[in-house]
Amino acid sequence: MSVEQRLKEIALSESGFVFDPVTGLTFSVSPTGLFILERLRDGKDADGVIEALREEFDTTDRNDLVRDLNEFLRALKEQGILPRDSEV
Repeated sequence: MSVEQRLKEIALSESGFVFDPVTGLTFSVSPTGLFILERLRDGKDADGVIEALREEFDTTDRNDLVRDLNEFLRALKEQGILPRDSEV
């Protein structure tokens, strides 16, 4: 299953509340986390998410964005939201 398909199973609210019906896990994400999840659901890869973040938040430090995105993806994998071996 692709990352995009897996994330389409997840319920997201506008406030950042996330529900995974597969695992029963619920949690909240920041507005930035919600932005990332929405872009991943739309099929963007890591580079596409980074570019979207740069545009949305008017930031130029790509290294910080890459680090922050990788940390967020790692957390999603640790929680079972994304498969541990998934590539974004």
